[in-house]
Amino acid sequence: MSEYTSPANVPAVSIKRMSKSFGDIEVLRDIDLVVNKGEVVSVLGSSGSGKSTMLRCINWLEEPDRGTIHIAGQRIGINEQAGRKMNNKELATLRAKTGMVFQGFNLWPHLSVIQNVMEAPIYVKGMPKEQARVIAIELLEKVGLADKHDAFPFTLSGGQKQRVAIARALAMSPEVILFDEPTSALDPERVGEVLTVMKNLSKEGYTMIVVTHEMEFARAVSDQVVFLEKGLIIEKAPPAKFFSNPETERVRKFLEISA
Repeated sequence: MSEYTSPANVPAVSIKRMSKSFGDIEVLRDIDLVVNKGEVVSVLGSSGSGKSTMLRCINWLEEPDRGTIHIAGQRIGINEQAGRKMNNKELATLRAKTGMVFQGFNLWPHLSVIQNVMEAPIYVKGMPKEQARVIAIELLEKVGLADKHDAFPFTLSGGQKQRVAIARALAMSPEVILFDEPTSALDPERVGEVLTVMKNLSKEGYTMIVVTHEMEFARAVSDQVVFLEKGLIIEKAPPAKFFSNPETERVRKFLEISA
């Protein structure tokens, strides 16, 4: 399968005036966001502010009502040359450039750990099984699970499951990894092991958009912090400014409550 490779100066993600409603409820309104390659963007906000919907729109798990989304220079959802919506094959090809790590892990329970990591490269990319296995072994070592190749998800802790999910996302060599509150379903003692893996990925130059309530992670790792309120981006700044001198009273109150 041929793959599109973007020029080095093209943003990993570019969103312009993206809006999304469910019935009469406008969940996102005129979202503008550029994420350059190698950047980590943390998305903060109270429950119901539209954070998870924004992530799901980026990889077209939810179809926006209007606006444009480009992944590595290619518009997702719309085949601009043909002037129509992408078909399922076209969408799957481009969606493969966005690794998604869900709050609830979403591992395949009937597959072993290594099979979970190998599955998408084999069936989406057409990668030979032995090549996929070599990559899976390397990635499981990267996330600290070298000894769990043959284990099944039901035997793992929540933190281990989430690290398998991260390895599975990495296996597709995505342009950007989308994390939807990756630690919120974990016991407190398991949060640190997942955040450590994510911090290491940021040091390696992976592009990441992270919906999170982990303030210290956002402060330490982010290049940008975005705050959503009722579907609007009301503040966007580098972490030093965002956490020490926010522009809006709403963000100041949020930070006080989260401290």
